[in-house]
Amino acid sequence: MTFAWKAAGLSYNRYLSIAGRAVRRSLKEDKRIVAERRGNLDLRFSKWQGGKQGEAKNLADAQTAAAAEASA
Repeated sequence: MTFAWKAAGLSYNRYLSIAGRAVRRSLKEDKRIVAERRGNLDLRFSKWQGGKQGEAKNLADAQTAAAAEASA
């Protein structure tokens, strides 16, 4: 049996992100603002090569650049 998010071609993390955004948008105005602030994350990553850590990059910026590169 395949999960719906997997059949749609989504990763589990992406599925959770979409579901969380839908829940936050359904809240009343005062609670929605507080929940949206909690939902913002600043994730960073770095690639390791030869046992050494590379430059730390912002995940959102890297995803935007990868999407632009893929559409070109």
